[in-house]
Amino acid sequence: MKAAPVSVTPCDRDHLDALVSAARDFGPAVELADAWGCRLATVLGAGGRLLAAGNGGSAAQAQHLTAELVGRYRLDRRPFSAICLSAETSSLTAICNDYPPDELFARQVEAHGREGDVLVVLSTSGRSANVVEAARRGRDTGLVVWAMTGPTPNPLSRVAHETLGVEAEYTATVQELHLVAVHVLCAGLDRALGVHPARTTEDVRPVRRPSPKPVRRPA
Repeated sequence: MKAAPVSVTPCDRDHLDALVSAARDFGPAVELADAWGCRLATVLGAGGRLLAAGNGGSAAQAQHLTAELVGRYRLDRRPFSAICLSAETSSLTAICNDYPPDELFARQVEAHGREGDVLVVLSTSGRSANVVEAARRGRDTGLVVWAMTGPTPNPLSRVAHETLGVEAEYTATVQELHLVAVHVLCAGLDRALGVHPARTTEDVRPVRRPSPKPVRRPA
């Protein structure tokens, strides 16, 4: 009997080699992320909202995206409405306690999403049931659903309106390129809004705001 193949985790330079190999084929995904940023500028600029969700490392990526939108990516601009559904701890625990697991994000999508808003869902496998259900609920609610996944096709890519798939063997590689896609999306949004030129070498410094004047207290 043949032994089952051993799944080897890439270490040291093998980890970097896996990333570089996947990055070589990442061009179409970069173009899609940039296009998403441009379209998102129209949605958010008109008062719409972005919702984002994922599990584990993808939850961190989702929160990274919403932080860039509520705060800023590079230069100062107006804040935009963006909610990371995996960061709403009280809602998460209440929903887990009272509803089936697949409702974890879907119920929040139904609560916060409005027709025309954007839902970004992240899953390295594209098979996370709660993320797939969130995408399905988003479509039913009239949201535009964008998915970031690993290799396609997968269940999530079949539900989302558009999918940015990373053709990579390892979860870590997929997550690393998802972060690149998040940054490209944010840069595309800022460019569409005229926040700054599209040159990544531009010298950008934080906007300096005047310090509050000291309060004089009576002696």
